[in-house]
Amino acid sequence: MARLRWGMVGGGEGSQIGPAHRLGARLDGAFDFVAGALDHRPEAGRAFGRRLGLDADRSYGDWREMLESEAARDDRPDLVTVATPNNTHYEITKAFLEAGFDVLCEKPMTMTVEEAEDIVRTAEDLGRICAVNYGYTGYPLVRHMRAMVARGDLGRIRMVVAEFAHGHHADADDADNPRVRWRYDPAQAGVSAQFADCGIHALHMASFVIGQEVERLSADTVSCIETRALEDDAMVNLRFDGGTVGRLWTSSIAIGRQHGLTLQVFGERGGLRWAQEQPNQLYWMPLGGRLQVIERGEPGLSPEADRATRVTIGHAEGMPLAFANIYSDLAEAIRARKEGRPMDPAAGLFPRAEDGLRSVAAVFAVAESGRADGRWVDARPPMFRS
Repeated sequence: MARLRWGMVGGGEGSQIGPAHRLGARLDGAFDFVAGALDHRPEAGRAFGRRLGLDADRSYGDWREMLESEAARDDRPDLVTVATPNNTHYEITKAFLEAGFDVLCEKPMTMTVEEAEDIVRTAEDLGRICAVNYGYTGYPLVRHMRAMVARGDLGRIRMVVAEFAHGHHADADDADNPRVRWRYDPAQAGVSAQFADCGIHALHMASFVIGQEVERLSADTVSCIETRALEDDAMVNLRFDGGTVGRLWTSSIAIGRQHGLTLQVFGERGGLRWAQEQPNQLYWMPLGGRLQVIERGEPGLSPEADRATRVTIGHAEGMPLAFANIYSDLAEAIRARKEGRPMDPAAGLFPRAEDGLRSVAAVFAVAESGRADGRWVDARPPMFRS
């Protein structure tokens, strides 16, 4: 099977997320890395692209140069990943969509709800794929949780509890560290810091697993380091459209926590618990039964988990493999469209622009509720409120 072609904007040398995308995109041999504009410094971006193996004429100094050149090629990328700073996502994503490219955008998809709604409409009107990188939903056992909920193993879902807490921004002396400072700068990060950075991963995972969307929320937000203009800790109460109650805690000052992405789901007939730092195990407690440990890769899992499992049982699983599952889903979606056939249903789990829109709306709802001392607010995007 011929490989698809892949391009990347951002994710340059020293980037936190760029290597995970490059590993994930090429892990299965579905994509060849053919073009990139990898750095806001033109010469550094060109040089880094060449070191990664890009042809000199396809390693670009900026994204506009890449767009103009690649749009005119017969061998243009089938998918372009946007992994640039938050405040550039909208402009770049929309430009590539309008030029006929499918796009995978890093989160948050945009800086405003209006921009996010525009991306949803643009992708729909043009018939393009616009995915958003909530990559942690690529883990096999997260997908198995979703399958267990969907087939009714837990009965009606009563409550979901999500956390994404770490302590890597707990040092007040890091105020001038550029890798930290921008996250709490409203000019670069928008109306939210920690919730927009990490909380939306936890929220999307909760919605993904239980198959419900948040309708309204109440948030307590705080800057534990007082000099920060934006929050570094948030506790959010959620109400989902299927009746489930949600609790979400996200923090960047929780010293002792490393990555801290966990999800618990409690239903009428059982409960589930999963932690991203121990992704090979899913804990399942049926009502009146004994605690069971479901191992990634064991026989009898769901088709969604089986498709996403890459290494044999007992071996370590990592974040780039989860990202690879998102890219594998996208490759199947692109190929199915090219070939005029239905896509594999187990591959239809990649996060879409609509998910990105709901997350951006939740960011603004959390900021509004936090300013209003926890007042309950509507968390739905305006276009989804009818």
